[in-house]
Amino acid sequence: MGEEPATREPELSDAGSDEELELPARIEEGSHNGSIRKGCDPCSQTQRSKLQHRRARINQQINKEMRMRAGAENLFRATTNNKVKENVALELSFVNSNLQLLKEELEELNSNMEVYQTESEAINVPMIPLGLKETKEVDLTVPLKDVICEHYGEDSSLFEKEIKEFMELRQAMRTPSRNEAGLELLVEYYNQLYYLDQRFFPPHRTLGVHFHWYDSLTGVPSCQRALAFEKGSVLFNMGALYTQIGARQDRSATAGIDRAIDAFQRAAGAFNYLKENFSNAPSLDMSGPSLCMLVRLMIAQVQECVFERVTLTTQDTHFITQLQVAKEAARVSNVYSLVLQTMSQTLVKDYVPFSWASMVQVKAEHFRALSHYNAAVALCDHAQSIEEEEGDEEAEKALLQFHVSTPAGPPLSQVLRDPEDRRKLGKAHLRCAVIRHEEAMRVHGLCKILRKMDILQEVLSFMYKRSLDKYSEMDREDDFDETAEAPEIHSQTQHKPDITPPNFSTVPVTDIFQRLGPLSVFCARARWGPVRVVCLQRGEGGLGLTLRGDSPVLVAGVVPGGCAQEAGLREGDYIVAVDGEDFKWAKHGEVVHSLKSCSDRGVQLSVITLHTHDTQVDRRPVMLSPSGDEENARLRTMGGAKGQSTAPLLNWNRKKNRGGGRATKRLGSTFSLPFGNLRDSESMY
Repeated sequence: MGEEPATREPELSDAGSDEELELPARIEEGSHNGSIRKGCDPCSQTQRSKLQHRRARINQQINKEMRMRAGAENLFRATTNNKVKENVALELSFVNSNLQLLKEELEELNSNMEVYQTESEAINVPMIPLGLKETKEVDLTVPLKDVICEHYGEDSSLFEKEIKEFMELRQAMRTPSRNEAGLELLVEYYNQLYYLDQRFFPPHRTLGVHFHWYDSLTGVPSCQRALAFEKGSVLFNMGALYTQIGARQDRSATAGIDRAIDAFQRAAGAFNYLKENFSNAPSLDMSGPSLCMLVRLMIAQVQECVFERVTLTTQDTHFITQLQVAKEAARVSNVYSLVLQTMSQTLVKDYVPFSWASMVQVKAEHFRALSHYNAAVALCDHAQSIEEEEGDEEAEKALLQFHVSTPAGPPLSQVLRDPEDRRKLGKAHLRCAVIRHEEAMRVHGLCKILRKMDILQEVLSFMYKRSLDKYSEMDREDDFDETAEAPEIHSQTQHKPDITPPNFSTVPVTDIFQRLGPLSVFCARARWGPVRVVCLQRGEGGLGLTLRGDSPVLVAGVVPGGCAQEAGLREGDYIVAVDGEDFKWAKHGEVVHSLKSCSDRGVQLSVITLHTHDTQVDRRPVMLSPSGDEENARLRTMGGAKGQSTAPLLNWNRKKNRGGGRATKRLGSTFSLPFGNLRDSESMY
């Protein structure tokens, strides 16, 4: 995966609001069902587009400074003149200083979470979205035409419409809308990359095309020739787009919470799929540790949404119900603490924005405080509900399983029956809640970016004041006993988050370059001889050949001394045209009908002979290595090109068993088949 770094031209890739203008992804209809999906107008001046314009400008400056630094470093190593070395060293110090300032400015832009949040007036803790990776324009026209001409032997000018369609699809993919249509656009392009890989990327060779993508957080450019890098980057953007969709949901209602849960679970699935199926990424955002961190972050945000749904749908205020709410909050705190540990690892610590780490730490402390607060409410405000419940056994069992360790003081069975003991234990939990809230606000105050988020400040202040007021209410003047330390609360959830892997079959596509022929034969791995034109005339005994399969139809055998053999047909030839008409995609019956309908002058067949077919899955030493088996299994269900056969390609090499007396129609005559039993869709003429 270690290829040379790229120079960068910044481009917009992030979507705007729902009202963003859209550009057509395809203008002309081809001979197949092409894409009609659209991308957003990059010139649309929404808040997100303005943010992307600023990111693009900074990325351009970073790229310029990096090239200057590379040149200065080369000059410093090459020169022996001390004066020149001093000047170069001084210049390097200025360049490094500028780079640091630019990266800090870019980090602040990338940490801008408010742009992606919901516009609802409801007060919710903001979620952490991820910006899309940006990419540079790639002109594939000349490389694709070269392959069409040299490898497929076709007139490349006849495929200009297909090339244009693919280029327009890639252009639209760079600016997907922030909704389901944008996701479908990315999935469609990802699926088309499979066909492009099969058609134009032969084994042990590259097209000389460089794919430029830029780190979603740092803007550092990366460049690779392997198509797997393109696929991995598109897959990353699918996950990033899901994070933006999840962050913008109105979580004041259960429907919005459920949509946010689904989006964050799918984001986790996309990042996890990328982590498991691709390796050796050239950019840090696609490295294993970073993807692991992103998966855990998405799961934590799912767990947060689950807690919000529990608090929104919980109508009763019974003792056991309040304990369950406290356990849910403890669960959210635990998963955010795990995310914070992941962000503190060596390979991730210096990469993750400080605002992200601060937000995660704030949430870990905030939800731990909510857990203790709900425990205090259950103990102090629901004494009557405990007495009204049928017996104390269920409540006592719930309280026994509530704490990680048994609290100091009287037995819990006595605590449930004694209001004063409940008050003391509740006060201990409230004290922990206040301390946790204060820690959350302290961490929040250390981050300049979080201080600018009014909603977060409002939520933290409100919850802290609520806990403080509750603690003051329970604190008595004659209470001289020191408040005990409340034990930690067991975490438990009613809804375990799922990692939903991407389902690429939801957007079936048709191979844009399907006119080149079925992939089973006409692909980059296959090698065949030049097209031979055979003039076949019907003799007294028929044409003397056996056909099998379709798309394309295979000459499975020729009768020794028959018309087909005399005309030059060989076993293993594929029929690609009949009387000048393209028959690459023709079905078995169509070819049979054409042969039967031939005049006395005969029929003109264009055939090719397949020489080699490289079936190696992981064909190239690339910077990203897709997991071949899973990828191929996925693509078999993706809705491939129409009529494409999935049968083994080289069945015609098998020896036929002699014998058998099956009668086969041979253009009007009957004879004993010398090649054994025919297979399905096999006919003798």
